[in-house]
Amino acid sequence: MAFHPNTDAGDDDPAIARPYAWLVFALTFGLLISDYMSRQVLNAVFPLLKSEWLLSDSRLGLLSGIVALMVGLLTFPLSLLADRWGRVRCLVLMAVLWSLATLGCGLAQNYEQMFAARFLVGVGEAAYGSVGLAVVLSVFPRHLRATLTGAFMAGGMFGSVLGMGLGGGIAAHLGWRWAFGGMALFGLALALLYPMLVREARIAPGRSANDGRQRAPLRSLFNSASIRAVYVGSGLQLLVGGAFIVWMPSFINRYYGLGADRAGLGAAVVVLASGAGMILCGMLSDRMCRNAPERKISLAIAYCVLSCLLLSLAFALAPGVPQMVLICAGMFLAAGTTGPVGAMVANLTHRSVHGTAFATLTLANNLLGLAPGPLLTGVLADRYGLATACRLVPLVSVVAALVFVYARRHYLLDVRNAANLQLKEAA
Repeated sequence: MAFHPNTDAGDDDPAIARPYAWLVFALTFGLLISDYMSRQVLNAVFPLLKSEWLLSDSRLGLLSGIVALMVGLLTFPLSLLADRWGRVRCLVLMAVLWSLATLGCGLAQNYEQMFAARFLVGVGEAAYGSVGLAVVLSVFPRHLRATLTGAFMAGGMFGSVLGMGLGGGIAAHLGWRWAFGGMALFGLALALLYPMLVREARIAPGRSANDGRQRAPLRSLFNSASIRAVYVGSGLQLLVGGAFIVWMPSFINRYYGLGADRAGLGAAVVVLASGAGMILCGMLSDRMCRNAPERKISLAIAYCVLSCLLLSLAFALAPGVPQMVLICAGMFLAAGTTGPVGAMVANLTHRSVHGTAFATLTLANNLLGLAPGPLLTGVLADRYGLATACRLVPLVSVVAALVFVYARRHYLLDVRNAANLQLKEAA
């Protein structure tokens, strides 16, 4: 008889009051919104920077890609440091750095200074997503992992909405420098509030003394075929979503003839659809997969294939309402893999290295997806036009689906091995 471990339940669910857990979620979620507001406000002012500094699409794409590149390169070592030095302390330092760097973007006088400031934004944001998610999952029961992962990571989409929507509006009325300044002030305010209410001793009571003896080896982050495939599939799928988030304001500006403020608002609707997809698809995963963990990968495959079909059809249409409806539907599903992927990574790794495990996932997401996506789209746009580039990029989702198909062949055995390891340690 086949063994189907219930990885969504366990004896190590935290004994933390639910109201305080939701407070931790809200504040950590708020900082993630600030993270992405600081990252994506740039996209809303692309047309203004292109005109003022006479930049090519490739150079604009590099300003966005450098942040994702630094996140990809630094997320692992900084998350490893946070797992050992203190997650709350590290989150606050990250928020202060990216907020000050965003302020530097508003003060930049040329492309080189803007690039240096964006570099520092990436350094500050490098490990926030992985460490913040580890904090959130540490204060809630295991059976909510896909829902919480999707909901938390949707903060990136909502932050992108606010960054592009508010940023475009501020830039249209006060200039693009004030757009960066507004994002910076919001981040600094939250960074000051966070350590007053969220404390390491409350989110991990009694855990620090045991982690040193029970910490899993780092090779456990890569020692199963399914988790390696999940990392790769997630990164490839995010190449599609990340590219469109960056370039949607420019697409609307060029093909719908709207100014920076209205193009930013239009793009914000698309990004909002992605955020809704993260939450609702994550909830669907928890509901359908509580006693059948292999369905998580089946859902991820379905999300990849359907998003490719919808986005390919959308960019084959002429600009108009039908096109925008299909783009929103495609982006809703393109982001749907986030919840199932986060739950799978948590189920396949030991809780003592969850921060580092999510850092590994972030590394794959950025190096395979968020960093090359905007740059690849910009290069294709310079050569063939932005519309053609948008028709080609969704094909990457097919490759992501094939990688998830491979992961599904090994997932049940790898989940069983991970569950057995947890049981041995508990005994």
